[in-house]
Amino acid sequence: MIRTFLNRSIIVVICISSLLSSCKRADNNRVVITSPIGDLCFTHDFHNGYPLPETQKRLLDEVSFQRACQVYLWSMPLVSMAQWQYAHVKQLGAENGQIVYYNTYKDKLGGLTFNGTTPYVISFIDLNDGPWVVELPKGEMIGGVVDFWQRTFAQFHSGGKYIIGTESADDVRLPEGYEYLKSPSKNILIGFRIISSDENVQKLMLDGTSVYPLSEFDNPNPRGWISPNGKKWQGWHPDGMEYWYRLSDIINREDVAERDRFFMSMLKSLGIEKGKRFIPDESQAKLLKEAVFVGEAMAKANDFHNERLEESVYIKGSNWEYALVCPTDQRHEYYDDLDARAAWFYEAVMNGPDMHGHETGNGQVYMAAYTDHEGNWLDGDKNYVLHIPPKVPAKSFWSLTVYDIATRAMIENKIQRSDISSRMDLTYNEDGSVDLFIGPAKPKNAANTNNWIQTIPGKSWFCYFRLYDPGNDFMVKKWILPDIEYIKNK
Repeated sequence: MIRTFLNRSIIVVICISSLLSSCKRADNNRVVITSPIGDLCFTHDFHNGYPLPETQKRLLDEVSFQRACQVYLWSMPLVSMAQWQYAHVKQLGAENGQIVYYNTYKDKLGGLTFNGTTPYVISFIDLNDGPWVVELPKGEMIGGVVDFWQRTFAQFHSGGKYIIGTESADDVRLPEGYEYLKSPSKNILIGFRIISSDENVQKLMLDGTSVYPLSEFDNPNPRGWISPNGKKWQGWHPDGMEYWYRLSDIINREDVAERDRFFMSMLKSLGIEKGKRFIPDESQAKLLKEAVFVGEAMAKANDFHNERLEESVYIKGSNWEYALVCPTDQRHEYYDDLDARAAWFYEAVMNGPDMHGHETGNGQVYMAAYTDHEGNWLDGDKNYVLHIPPKVPAKSFWSLTVYDIATRAMIENKIQRSDISSRMDLTYNEDGSVDLFIGPAKPKNAANTNNWIQTIPGKSWFCYFRLYDPGNDFMVKKWILPDIEYIKNK
C-alpha cells in the first residue's frame, strides 16, 4: 500500500508494501482482508481471528497517526498563543508583561489576519508568580483578556483598572477601584485595538497603559512598551517538529482542563506528556512530521469555504462567508465546537463578544472570501475587482485586507500595503460606490493607487471585509456585499 502526504513543496511517499509480503505464513487459516488502509492479515476470518503481528503494528501505527492529526486540529488555538508569546520574548525581546505596539505595515506582517487600519496594543503575562495589575487610559478601544485557549474572559473598558490572577478573589489584595479577573489559564494575553485615527490620541493611550505585578503596587514599575521596528517575527503556527515542541512546552506551563484529558492521553502515546521532557525517538519524529503536513491539510479543508460550517453562510449563493462562527466560550449545549474553533484559529487569533457583530449588531463583522464570483480559488496571478455598493452600513469604518494563504498574515508586497479602508483617500464612483482592485498589476482603469492591493504571482490569497459597528441595513440584508469578480483578459 502507498500512503501519499502532500505539503507545499514536496510529496512524501511512504511505501509499506513490505508489510503485506510479511503477512504470508504457512497457516492455511490465514485470512487477508482488504480495508481502506490496505490489506490486513488475521489468523482466521475477521470476527474469529487475531491480527497477525505485522497487521497489529500497522493498525497501532495508524491509530497514532490519526491521533496526531486530530491533536493538531485540537491544539491549534493553544499552539497559536504559545507561538505568539514565543515571538514576543525570543524574536522581539519583550519582557513578561511588556507591551508590544503594532502600528505600521511592517510591524504587523507577522500576525494572523491583523487588520491594517488600527494599532494593536498587546502584552503576554505569565501569572505563575502572582497577580498582575492592568491600568487603562480613557479612550475608544476594543479588547480584553484572553486565556491561552483563546477564550476572552473579560472585556476592557475605557479607563478600567484590573487585577488579574489565577487565585480566588478572596486570596487577593484588591485595592479600591480595581476589578479582579480570575484567569482560567496561567498565561494570558491582554490587548486592545485603538479605534481613533488621531496619532496624538494613539500615543496618549499607549503611554497611558500600565502593566506591572501586584507585588509592586505600592511602588509600581510599569513594564512599558516596545515595537517590532522592522524585526521579523512569526505569529502563525510553526511547521514540522517545531509545532510539537511548542505544544509540549506550553502543556508543561499550563494546567490540564477536564475536557482535554482524553487528548492528553492521545499525546502521551505520541511521546508528549505533562511533566516530562519531549524527546521523540526516530519513529515518533517521522510520524509527527507527517501528521503536521496532513493535519494542516485538514485544517485548510476545514477552514476555507467549508460547507460543513453551516453558520458561516452569509446569503445563499454568495461566495462571502462569516469568518467567525465559533462561540466565544467555544461551547454549544451538548458539545464543544471543535471544527469551528479549528477553522477560526487556523487563520486568526482571539475571539471576543465584540467580534460577533454579524450576530449582535455591535463591534465588528468579519466577512471572508476565498473564491471569486465563479467559485474559483483566489489566485495571485490574476486580477480581480470588488464593487462595493454605496452607503456601506458601517457606523465607524470599513476595510478590506488581503492575506497570504501560506501564513494567513497580511500579504507582503512591493507597495507595502495590504489594506484598503474608508479612512483612506479613495476614488469613488458618481453614485457613491467604490471599486477596489486586487491583483499583481494595477489595472489601467484604477485611477487611484489607493484603490488597489498588489498580490504575488504563484501564491494564493484570501481576504476579510470588516465592518466596524455594523448598521441595520447590513443586519437585515438590505445592503449586500457582491462577490469578488475575476477580470478576464487583463
